[in-house]
Amino acid sequence: MAAQPEQKMMVAIDESECSNYALEWALRNLAPRRLVLFTVQPFSPLNYVPAAAGSPLGPSVASPELIRSVNEHQRQLAQALVDKAKAICAEHGVDAETIIEVGDPKETICEAAEKLNVDLLILGSHSRGPIQRFFLGSVSNYCTHHAKCPVLVVKKKE
Repeated sequence: MAAQPEQKMMVAIDESECSNYALEWALRNLAPRRLVLFTVQPFSPLNYVPAAAGSPLGPSVASPELIRSVNEHQRQLAQALVDKAKAICAEHGVDAETIIEVGDPKETICEAAEKLNVDLLILGSHSRGPIQRFFLGSVSNYCTHHAKCPVLVVKKKE
């Protein structure tokens, strides 16, 4: 019987406590050897402002410098987030790969899981109520229905 290759797991992280809990839970309970820490930097609303500059709405209120500054700040926050998560992994003896992408979190997570050929996608549950889920959508719900790999949603005990 051939040896099974190590499973590649991806934990989608954000700045929430739920995301941190999912990472800690996975490290404690699944003991991953191949782990990808993945975060999505959302599109900045300012990226869309210059497109309206020549519109009847008037000139753009956001200068290119402001847009660059906001984007750089978001990039730095995302980097700090993955650096912190990587340090948590190191405490558990796991050398994790980190990836930051820009886009819609739901779609970007599913696309990355497929592109990276992960065996298990791990997400935290934000435990939003039905009204918030209706208006904001649920990343974990979207991923459970659209990811091409198994998805584990870790919900914190209340």
